[in-house]
Amino acid sequence: MLKKLTFLSLFFTFFTAYSQVGGESVYRFLNLVSSPRQAALGGKVITFYDYDVNQPLYNPASINEEMNGRLAVNYANYLGDVTYGTASYAYTHDKHVNTFHGGITYINYGKFDGRDEQGNATGEFTGSEIALSLGYAYNVPYTDLHLGANAKIISSTLESYQSFGIATDLAATYIDDKNDINYALVVRNFGTQFSTYSGTNEKLPLEVIAGISQELENVPIRWHLTLENLQKWNVAFSNPARGEETIDGGVNEEKVGFLGNAMRHVIFGAEILPQKGINFRLSYNFRRAAELKLLEQRTFAGLSAGFGIRFRKFRFDYSYSRYTLASNTSLFGLMINL
Repeated sequence: MLKKLTFLSLFFTFFTAYSQVGGESVYRFLNLVSSPRQAALGGKVITFYDYDVNQPLYNPASINEEMNGRLAVNYANYLGDVTYGTASYAYTHDKHVNTFHGGITYINYGKFDGRDEQGNATGEFTGSEIALSLGYAYNVPYTDLHLGANAKIISSTLESYQSFGIATDLAATYIDDKNDINYALVVRNFGTQFSTYSGTNEKLPLEVIAGISQELENVPIRWHLTLENLQKWNVAFSNPARGEETIDGGVNEEKVGFLGNAMRHVIFGAEILPQKGINFRLSYNFRRAAELKLLEQRTFAGLSAGFGIRFRKFRFDYSYSRYTLASNTSLFGLMINL
């Protein structure tokens, strides 16, 4: 029955929900990856259910006692002078599944040279955004179903303009211990601005994500399948560089078919030796690969990779990804068991 309900909810979400993808909302930094482990597995994995205290930033239903006392900090020089980072901590109040999670997501856009409409210098300005979150998960009695929620307070400063907002993440995770399969469904960033930049209320980057993962029985690999941006079916766009020239000198835009658009919702990744002191991760993000594809040139844009190393109470994680053809992004993370 549960599997049927899960399938129906995914089907309904996939075809009827709505919202934005890129460039159609404020506070886009909320959808940046939360950790090197997540980045190495494609960017939006929601099916971890273990020690990883970074995971509740994306899926609050993953909060559990194994995260108790763990502190994680992550940092990336994203693009150019843009830097961002996250921090997470979990605390178990008692043994009756009362574990709470706190998190911070921060981005600094660097310094810019200000100009007026005539091109005259007006001095330097900066931009930054931050979100503070508090999360809690609840295990439905006598079941393997976990429900969770994050409450977020968001602050954004862009030059002399400021905006404040609130948002929540709602999530469900089902753990099939017998087959070692995790299922998850998350609705992220459902909220609103209560203080706008210039009097116009803008949408938040609402996103619906579903995922499934399994650790293979006789092979030390856990694979992850993630379906992103389920709130909007058409996430593909035509790339002018891939258009076909017509006889009269015009250009026919690239046509993205049903399968091409469907695959842009898919991320696939695998974690090798997931239970060991050192493990390796590799993934392929189909939408990122399609958007950064160049004619007659290999970009490897959809691929991400990384590793994790445990040293007693410390764990170091690293990921290598490409989000733009101009540069690659390395994300570093450190987790401490306090």
